Amino acid sequence: MRLHPLHPAAWVLDLVSDAGWHVHDLLAFTRASTLVLASRDDAPPVVLKAGFGSNHILAELDEDTRRAAYGFYWYAEMTESERALTREDFRHEIAVTRTAQGAEHVVPLLEEGSTDRFDWYTMPYCPGGNFRPFLAVGARDRGEAAAGLCILADVAEGLRILHERGIVHRDVYQENILISDGRGLITDLGAARRTATPRGPAARGPEVHWPPEYATSYDRATPAADAFSLAVLAYRFLCADIPRHGHSRLDAAPESLLPVISAALAPAPEDRPAMSELRDALRQAASPAAALAQHGL
Repeated sequence: MRLHPLHPAAWVLDLVSDAGWHVHDLLAFTRASTLVLASRDDAPPVVLKAGFGSNHILAELDEDTRRAAYGFYWYAEMTESERALTREDFRHEIAVTRTAQGAEHVVPLLEEGSTDRFDWYTMPYCPGGNFRPFLAVGARDRGEAAAGLCILADVAEGLRILHERGIVHRDVYQENILISDGRGLITDLGAARRTATPRGPAARGPEVHWPPEYATSYDRATPAADAFSLAVLAYRFLCADIPRHGHSRLDAAPESLLPVISAALAPAPEDRPAMSELRDALRQAASPAAALAQHGL
């Protein structure tokens, strides 16, 4: 795969290729990392996530080319100390992902490595995409409702295992839920923290899927933060809206889910249910009998 030389990811793909990978497709490009579908030798393609450090592109362009890339104004040159800190952050992500190895419903780390310019790790490719299309369709159809709830229940189980291993995800939303053979998997531990160690700034937000405590204690977020974010996603899927105005549309959800989702959206973390309770309620609501009852059949 070749990109236009002025595309901000072109330099990244060149370095990945120089490291011995054949790049099939560019999946995602952000200021902090790049996701590509890649392979080497005769092995099947995998997803390779490479961390180059935020704002890396303009620092690599000469003065004449830099002017042509003005549209990517956020890529300002970083100092060497800033680059070192960003690289440390990506290595933290790899280490946390390694800790999650073998956890059911968590996208696994397959391989990891480093070059003098960047660090990387690989994951299986999930051709089923992410949960975003489910939000567009919503739960109007019984089959879609059951399938979506099953995926969310899978993710709740994955998060429960992460919590058991001392990891809080801190960024549960539709793009970080992948689908493989109809099952849900949680991915992207870049924002995760170990419960034993504060990490990140004290204040973050707001974002639709983030709990209110991120405004004052993001660095000490507990597993209850993930319960809130997953409940937001379930609410959006079932009610075709974001939770607001006292959860006024929650009556669109299956009756068995009402008290659990409502509790998981509580402003105070200590008032939210455990992830296992949220998982069990999602599984029960996804059953064919529950779906039929919800539609009066």
